[in-house]
Amino acid sequence: MSLLARALGLSLLGSGGGLLVASSLLLFTDDVRTRLVPWLVSYAVGALLGVALLALLPEALISLTPAAVSGTLLAGILVFFVLEKLVLLRHCHTDECQVHGAAAPLVLIGDAFHNFIDGAIICTAVLTSVPLGVNTAIAVAAHEIPQEVGDVAILLAAGYSRSRALLLNVVSGAAGIAGALVAYAAVDLVPGIRPFVLAFSSASMLYIAMSDLIPDLHRGRMDPSAARQVLLIGAGVGTIVLFERFVG
Repeated sequence: MSLLARALGLSLLGSGGGLLVASSLLLFTDDVRTRLVPWLVSYAVGALLGVALLALLPEALISLTPAAVSGTLLAGILVFFVLEKLVLLRHCHTDECQVHGAAAPLVLIGDAFHNFIDGAIICTAVLTSVPLGVNTAIAVAAHEIPQEVGDVAILLAAGYSRSRALLLNVVSGAAGIAGALVAYAAVDLVPGIRPFVLAFSSASMLYIAMSDLIPDLHRGRMDPSAARQVLLIGAGVGTIVLFERFVG
């Protein structure tokens, strides 16, 4: 199987896998879903931090100086801060979301842009090594599960039927394929860009985990049990470490 096919397949796993699980969660009662989604958020924090700090950044440091990696990381964090200010990037992980009043098309555009970035991240990781790509897809999917639950909740609140809301999320998830294709072409044309994209990808994951997810966990808005949060974050990191050790 070619690297491009693997990159496209794992990009689908990252976005499609998250949506599939999110769709399954919608079959549960509100009470059960309210319990499960916060647990998935804690797990996603661990997976995102594990991939960024234990896999992507060390790989970037093989080809770049620490100053170049740190500079790219800083630039990436600032870029994602600006994108969130422009509402091109937004995150919602519960049914009670602060952007329920936003226009549904804007939500879908933001989600498509998010998936585009995720696809590019996964593809670049695959081009470095397939195990790194799998680890990255796991982290993306872990974050996408509660993200997709929130997106569907927004569309339902806007008056969309459940089937149409899910279909629109599938369409926006296809943007991950476009992101993977763009990243593949970019790395093919400019091979030296790959480690910079890895560092930039780390910025994306760190930004989501530390500016979006962790503050919510600290405030106890999602899960009041600190012990459970720590255990699930550790499980997320542990998944990445075990995969790196036995497959990487």
